[in-house]
Amino acid sequence: MFRKVKGFRDIFGVEANYWGLVEDIAKRAFRSFGFSEFKLPILERVEVFDRGIGSSTDIVEKEMFVFKDRNEEILALRPEGTASLVRAYIENNLNNPPGVKKYYYYGPMFRRERPQKGRFRQFYQLGVEVFGSTSPLTDADVINLLYSFFEKCDILEYLTLEINSVGCPVCRPSYRDKLVDYLGDKKELLCGDCQRRLHTNPLRILDCKVESCKSITSLAPLMIDNLCGECNEHFNDTKKYLDFMGIKYVVNPKIVRGLDYYVRTAFEMTTDVLGASSAVGAGGRYDGLVKTLGGPDVPGIGFAIGVDRLVDIMMQKDFGLKEQIDLFAVIFDKESLDNVLPVINKLRKDGFSVEFDYETSSIKSQMKKSDRLNARFAIFFGEDELKKGVVTIKNMKNSTQNEVEIEKIAEYLKAQTA
Repeated sequence: MFRKVKGFRDIFGVEANYWGLVEDIAKRAFRSFGFSEFKLPILERVEVFDRGIGSSTDIVEKEMFVFKDRNEEILALRPEGTASLVRAYIENNLNNPPGVKKYYYYGPMFRRERPQKGRFRQFYQLGVEVFGSTSPLTDADVINLLYSFFEKCDILEYLTLEINSVGCPVCRPSYRDKLVDYLGDKKELLCGDCQRRLHTNPLRILDCKVESCKSITSLAPLMIDNLCGECNEHFNDTKKYLDFMGIKYVVNPKIVRGLDYYVRTAFEMTTDVLGASSAVGAGGRYDGLVKTLGGPDVPGIGFAIGVDRLVDIMMQKDFGLKEQIDLFAVIFDKESLDNVLPVINKLRKDGFSVEFDYETSSIKSQMKKSDRLNARFAIFFGEDELKKGVVTIKNMKNSTQNEVEIEKIAEYLKAQTA
């Protein structure tokens, strides 16, 4: 028997209903903030991520699925969406005419890391990107969208919004030197990954989850205490606008994010209901990324939401979503199909989910199938009823039933479910 590849999974049944709910909420939420959908390719040239994300990041160094195609071109399955969308923004000349552009995307991402609870090698992200504005009001509104989305998902009680400023190319180099100096004589106490990061990406050490590293960095100098005047003003204004919007947040000076392109505002929505504390949604500002990938010097900011983790939280809360259909059509004999099938098709066109037994087996057998499908109503197409132009509709929850004229079935059902 064939089995799925390690780190990949099948999604079906009740869980798939939660995924559908998340997708519906996201599209409504993103469009209400003026974002339009962008569909991105799964494959990119590896340079998009090498230059965009940063060659010293864990994603590029250890986690990407990279391979050569038949033309010896090196390709990668996308590990995240921002670099891909920036590539698309440049290639499609979306800066012309200039102005603020707002996009959202949804789809699978791929990282070859160790599978564990809430983490898969194929995982799904919802993300947004805004190009063309450096205003802290933009930062606040993007964070507002993230917060509003989780509010619409009705799980804010499980989440904490954390924000920070990671500085800019003006103030970060001197801070980086201070951090390296602090960690230099403690190098041997760091984990293997952080010993390597000390010379390639030292800010990432602040985000390490290894207890020994967390202990060492507990007294390390912080970026938020070493911001230049412009970064400090930008961060204070962002917080002020979040306060105006009624968004609850905490400042976490150790948020650094795992990607090289972030500057100034960084933020995460974290939870502790999935075991170890983890981010369900995160993002930040990346003002130099478009230029780094060969485009104009256009600022940007965005976030991504981990749908796998989000669905886990929603299923723990239990929204009561079940696999359910509206109607099961009980057909007494095949001879009546010429009268029954047009009615079923009309009900489906009216928006009702309708199933029936293709074998037209016994009434008892059909009712068992109705129960297995968790039908809300059973609709009986008996020979005598059809002659009178009526059907019998049974409410499967309370067992009440009524005769209804065929032309009024949809009207009756809508009244029953109002």
